[in-house]
Amino acid sequence: MAGSLRADLLLVLLCLCLALAPASSSQQYGHSQIPLNDFAYGEACPDYTYYSTYRHRPLSEGPLSLPFQRPDPRCRTFHSDAIEQVIQDVTSRMKDLDLARLFENAFPSTTDTTVKFHTAGSEGEKKPKTSPYDEGKWEGPHSFIITGDIVAEWLRDSTNQLSPYQPLAKKDPKLYNLILGAINTQAEYVIESPYCNAFQPPPISGLPVSHNGQDDVVHPAYEPSFVFECKYELDSLAHFLALSNDFNDHTGSREFLTPRWYLALKTVLNVLEQQSQPTFDSATGLYRRNEYTFNRNTNTGTETLNLRGVGNPLNNGTGLVRSAFRPSDDATILGFFIPANAMMAVELKRASKVLADAGENALAQTVEKWSRTIADGVWEHGVVRHSVFGEVFAYEVDGYGSSILMDDANYPSLLALPLMGFVSANDETYRNTRRMLLSKASNPYYLVGRDFKGIGGPHVGLSNAWPMSLLIQAQTSDDDEEIMECLKLVLKSSKLGLVHESINVNLDHSYTRSWFAWANGVFAETILDIAKRKPHLIFKDPATPYEI
Repeated sequence: MAGSLRADLLLVLLCLCLALAPASSSQQYGHSQIPLNDFAYGEACPDYTYYSTYRHRPLSEGPLSLPFQRPDPRCRTFHSDAIEQVIQDVTSRMKDLDLARLFENAFPSTTDTTVKFHTAGSEGEKKPKTSPYDEGKWEGPHSFIITGDIVAEWLRDSTNQLSPYQPLAKKDPKLYNLILGAINTQAEYVIESPYCNAFQPPPISGLPVSHNGQDDVVHPAYEPSFVFECKYELDSLAHFLALSNDFNDHTGSREFLTPRWYLALKTVLNVLEQQSQPTFDSATGLYRRNEYTFNRNTNTGTETLNLRGVGNPLNNGTGLVRSAFRPSDDATILGFFIPANAMMAVELKRASKVLADAGENALAQTVEKWSRTIADGVWEHGVVRHSVFGEVFAYEVDGYGSSILMDDANYPSLLALPLMGFVSANDETYRNTRRMLLSKASNPYYLVGRDFKGIGGPHVGLSNAWPMSLLIQAQTSDDDEEIMECLKLVLKSSKLGLVHESINVNLDHSYTRSWFAWANGVFAETILDIAKRKPHLIFKDPATPYEI
């Protein structure tokens, strides 16, 4: 009891000292925070969930006076000199001091706060291997990357959280090992529970597990001590491949091609086979129950699947793969979710090249065939005619001719199709789609209010747009005015010096999630994209391009 009281008092004192510390233009990363030499750091470091909800000095010298939100260096979960150098390189050249502060906080958000566990290598789980299936299990580097205020790892979120650091992995051995560890950990998750989206800490970490507060009935069954939530999202599996593909692109390394990774890939292909089957048997016409079902006791329709966990019927012969849930963790209405199918097609094609380079020609051909089949399905069934905009990509289809025209802020999205490499930003169908998505009259989730605007989604409600959608909009635009409008809206809504999950469009100081590492990573990537493509928008003269 005494130790717990002492820790609570230390936390309160630390927060007070940080909040009252004087601002100084000479102060840099965390220098205003109190020294922790006399304390055990684990006791003195505040919980970032609460820390991130308060403004901390020094404040930026721009008109918004944005706070410095990085933890004390000794409270950060991972350190990389290469990341610190990028922060210095970029912020020292930026015209807008508030924008510089936001980048300073956002770029290292994942490494500062979400690397809950990392090991450079281990001898595997400390128990006998009972079958060849277990060979290599939990061996080598492993990394557990939480999403922020929830101590669980989403395959999608963690891949995107690490994405800004991929270009640094070749020059920084620590980042190389961190990302390699994340690939290895994701492979174990996919092998064990490929239909699940969010996971508990690795057994080798010794970290406690948590419960998501739900009592879901899911088939195939999963182990709650291993899985945090089991919503089947096709994009989660595509993100596992993306993490590996990006690592290979930036480092040239194929060190992740272990027997466990190959087993994970074969598990992904098995899911694709199962989830490309129709609702009714193509030979007999009889109903066939899907391999995956999900039931949650809820009064929120987007949190469960209809028809007792099965979802709406899907047709045969489309080449598309079903996704029960969207990347927002909301249930699909029509199960052929086009953005995830497009992303999967791209990542399979990239993976096939990695496999071919590794001499795995037969497997590479199988993977490449899946890519072609899914991509053809997107173009054949995922493109529909709009009465105003012409040929556009649908958000969801069922193969029977029904479609849903909208977009959601979460990635993958229709707006992000060029970023994932499915089409170029100049593709006519994409340009038509983009105009449709960025109009209140044609996208029901394009929200416009007094203080903010952008694409939202049903996950948070009909008053909140997501800064992430504006950042994707900026990355897919070549128009200087549009890019700057997006940046200014995000900057103005980031009063805590961090990018939030969503913003009330009529009240921009009303937000969801102060600590959301994925959104901060997207902001950092957007700044780095602009620094490379259009440096004059954010850099002082001479505004030469900057690239990691």
